[in-house]
Amino acid sequence: MKKVLKMASAFIGIIVGAGFASGQEILQYFTSHGHLGTAAAIVATALFAYLGMTLTRLGSRMRTTSHKDVIYKISGRYLGVIVDYIIIFTLFGVGVVMIAGAGSIVDQQFGLAPIIGSTIMLVLVLITVMLNVQKVIAVIGSITPFLIITVILVAVYSLVTMDTTFTVLDPVAKESPSVLPNWFFSAVNYVSFNIAVGAAMALVMGGDEKDEKVAALGGLIGGLGLGVLILLSHLAIFSKIDVVASFDMPMLKLVNDISPVLAVLFSFVLFGMIFNTAVSMFYAFAARFMELNTKSFNIFVIVSGIVAFCLSFVGFTKLVAFFYPLIGNLGLFLVVALIVASFRLPKKKLG
Repeated sequence: MKKVLKMASAFIGIIVGAGFASGQEILQYFTSHGHLGTAAAIVATALFAYLGMTLTRLGSRMRTTSHKDVIYKISGRYLGVIVDYIIIFTLFGVGVVMIAGAGSIVDQQFGLAPIIGSTIMLVLVLITVMLNVQKVIAVIGSITPFLIITVILVAVYSLVTMDTTFTVLDPVAKESPSVLPNWFFSAVNYVSFNIAVGAAMALVMGGDEKDEKVAALGGLIGGLGLGVLILLSHLAIFSKIDVVASFDMPMLKLVNDISPVLAVLFSFVLFGMIFNTAVSMFYAFAARFMELNTKSFNIFVIVSGIVAFCLSFVGFTKLVAFFYPLIGNLGLFLVVALIVASFRLPKKKLG
């Protein structure tokens, strides 16, 4: 069970990056739909659980060290090329956004130059990625519990101190800008984007686990856990939407209202979650092209990291606005391929 929870925690850690942990993604994808945002969160939870289980199970069955083999197996020769390059684009693109996000956090919370945060993030990521996969999973999974505890505390506090009703707040929430006008498609697009982000590393994690049942349960619990975090974050932001709607980082505002000291600590948790996502992006990106734990792998990691660092100066907000909706739409190819693959693969006795 320990291995299952470790994998589940790592799965959550891969997907939860700057946008989720700050609350901005939740606000735009879910809370902006008001009451229907709650239904959207439930739909997203079901999809994350199913797709998380499918990804880690496929990785374990095929003993993959890169997403490439699995993607071509489940998508076919021609669609496989499209899905493969969508994932490659996603890995590098989101890696760039995470480095930019690190710069934004130190700028907003501590008043330091963004280049300081981005440089610290780059160095930490390069060192961690050049470790072996078990160490990477351990690092990613170890930070996740801090986010889970923070989200639960903020949600409970927000709901307990709520001084009005969701019915009254519903029209206020709907005034916030939405990624998509329809709540259901918003949920699907959000899952699609995040699965595109997490697929490669989830497959590699699954491939490192010989017991397919452990891998499948890890993905399933990780997906469910992610869904619960989405629902709690949505309810927390929804309950205080009249206060946090105008802030770039709604969750950070909620934490700051509880305690400024806690807000500083949460900033470090945010930085850690960005680190989680950045590590998994660059690790899986390099694993797609190079053999793990070799000199060429390390050189590739360093070069791609430096290129990403340079591109990060475009700015966090601009990069998110460009990459996230685009990846959400492109990721639908992968989601469809995974759902079809889960029915087409021959039955195998788990365990």
